[in-house]
Amino acid sequence: MPSAAASFLRTAGNYGKVTPQSRHLARTFASSARRCRINKVVSSPEEAIAGLQSNNTLLCGGFGLCGVPDTLINAVKNKPSITGLTAVSNNAGIVGSGLGLLLASKQIKKMVASYVGENKVFEAMYLNGEIELELTPQGTLAERCRSGGAGIPAFYTPAAFGTVVQTGELPLRHNADGTVAAYSPPRDVKVFGGKSYVMEEAIQGDVAFIKAHKADRLGNLFFRNTANNFNGAMARNAKITIVEAEHIVEPGEIDPASVHVPGIYVDHVVQSTSEKRIEKVVNAKTPEEIQAAATKSSSRERIVRRAAKEFKNGMYANLGIGMPMLAPSFVPKEVEVMLQSENGILGLGPYPEKGQEDADTINAGKETVTLGVGASVFGSEESFGMIRGGKIGLTILGAMQVSANGDLANWMLPGKIKGFGGAMDLVSRPDKTKVVVTMEHTDKKGRPKILKQCEFPLTGRACVSLIITELAVFEVDFTKGLTLIEHAEGVTVEEIQSKTEAPFVISDALKVMQQ
Repeated sequence: MPSAAASFLRTAGNYGKVTPQSRHLARTFASSARRCRINKVVSSPEEAIAGLQSNNTLLCGGFGLCGVPDTLINAVKNKPSITGLTAVSNNAGIVGSGLGLLLASKQIKKMVASYVGENKVFEAMYLNGEIELELTPQGTLAERCRSGGAGIPAFYTPAAFGTVVQTGELPLRHNADGTVAAYSPPRDVKVFGGKSYVMEEAIQGDVAFIKAHKADRLGNLFFRNTANNFNGAMARNAKITIVEAEHIVEPGEIDPASVHVPGIYVDHVVQSTSEKRIEKVVNAKTPEEIQAAATKSSSRERIVRRAAKEFKNGMYANLGIGMPMLAPSFVPKEVEVMLQSENGILGLGPYPEKGQEDADTINAGKETVTLGVGASVFGSEESFGMIRGGKIGLTILGAMQVSANGDLANWMLPGKIKGFGGAMDLVSRPDKTKVVVTMEHTDKKGRPKILKQCEFPLTGRACVSLIITELAVFEVDFTKGLTLIEHAEGVTVEEIQSKTEAPFVISDALKVMQQ
């Protein structure tokens, strides 16, 4: 029987021998002479979308016109045999662009989205019964996509509790005469730690269309600035993930630490050929121009200046579109605030100079912006994690109506539909995030907007802490109601009472509105 030492020597000697087996292993693992290497790059959009079938659920990345996979969408438009799609996307682009093309060609039967926005074709098709629409809060939509890719079938969220989303009163489909044909199902509600949460089911896509700045043949992806948005979560979700990339590079050209989506999630990569577009070009204005824009209406300036007093040094804040976006212009230079935009920016900078616009850098209002010093960018699912997690100290929003106990309505008018956007998520943690509403005291017909109870569908219940109008400032107690704490110069309490339906008490420390 051979000794252990002899056996060891024979085994060690074999490591230096070249055998047929060792030659095969060398060929298999050699990077330079591999016969069968991973290559997910295909030659055409038509080849890339070959796996898309009628009646599939199609996840489509993008926010506004930023990060939209237009090359792949155009390929579907040119293949009219594909019909009956359920399209999942934050919005449906604009008329004549993005998913708006597939709406016009009647290839989409249902949209799952957070926002209708300015797409009048989309709005008309929904209200006339030509398409089904499952409106979903933006953060919930991002998390439904993320969860579906992570193997989590459902989750609980604080967003939309007490709204038509939770109660099952949201119209999914209309009849041709505008009457409601079907409503959304009510959601299960559970209480955790004394707070109510709404159960939402994950979305599972058949196919995902993704737009990347860079991709390699292994399928590794890199997104640029706010073009990440929904693309990352959706890329990880679908059974088949198809990516159009502006730049297709060799493995190793994307730094490993810069890979936003690893190649394991990606099936096909194709060259992007569509022109990048900007929905809303907004350029930097001088301080004088900013002041002039606010002072076109003395009431508007008064509201914006007062709202700026809510910013505190070191605060993280999120601003709605419209008047709230003007408030930072009136913040003193010694106060440093980090502004968050829910489409994926922390450290929002000013508007760009003319000629410096970047299609990959927009805010939640789809306007061109810049990144401030020390900014970070990320996907929508992380952005709303910050929001629901209570990391945002202040949000300033516009409103159509506010009730005496702080209910907010700001997403729908009768006969018109804009969508939720991110507002339901932004007001879901009033225990952590102070919600300030800036609005005119009455509507265009002179009717009060501060009511006993909101008449329009709610964005959130008992969530508004402060109301700022051109006439007054009210503090809101969710159980006791409104307290008038400030009045505009020259405005009497009697005038405020005549234009406010909701009852209120007058603070013993009532003063003239801060400017």
